[in-house]
Amino acid sequence: MKKKYKILLIVIIVLIIVIIAAIVAFKFLKGSEPAEPVKVVDRIDNFDYTLDDRDTELMKNTYNELKTVLSSDEIDYEKYAEILSKLFVIDLFTMDNKVNRYDVGSTEYVYPDSVDNFKTNVEDTIYKSMENNSDGKRRQDLPEVSSIDNTSVETSTFTIGEEEHESFVVNINWSYVSDLGYDDNATITLIELNEKLYVVEYVTGE
Repeated sequence: MKKKYKILLIVIIVLIIVIIAAIVAFKFLKGSEPAEPVKVVDRIDNFDYTLDDRDTELMKNTYNELKTVLSSDEIDYEKYAEILSKLFVIDLFTMDNKVNRYDVGSTEYVYPDSVDNFKTNVEDTIYKSMENNSDGKRRQDLPEVSSIDNTSVETSTFTIGEEEHESFVVNINWSYVSDLGYDDNATITLIELNEKLYVVEYVTGE
């Protein structure tokens, strides 16, 4: 009898461990993707820049500025670079509308070959401490960009591999609804590829 009880106890312990492991795995997998798909409310034709229903008023207004610039017969690329840098900063550092650390903003502005590295870097740094918000109940204070305070644009060159590209270097400063210690200034470098600009480098001024 004692042997039977011992076997039963082992089976119960194993079942408990399996159940706990399953719960932990489920929560991890659930937290790795946004709970609901983001609804796109506007798209700029030929450029595939999008505006989402969760975007802030600042993001919406800046997006509309870009839409105006890109609708011109002759695009002002310096203005394009300036506005795209603003959108990059607003989307990346407005974190209170994101679901979790894997819900990385600004990927659509990044040079295609660098998107995966960009996402991984953001997940492991800027978004690292972000808690899962898939239930819609925010439990921590997260930043929201409230204004872009200053920008300046210069032309330069940027090398990718062995190829040198003409580039735009944008110095930018911004503010938050609440100062939580995140970046508030940076130098952003963009290059043109098939008439579209992409962010290839972000360097914080700290």
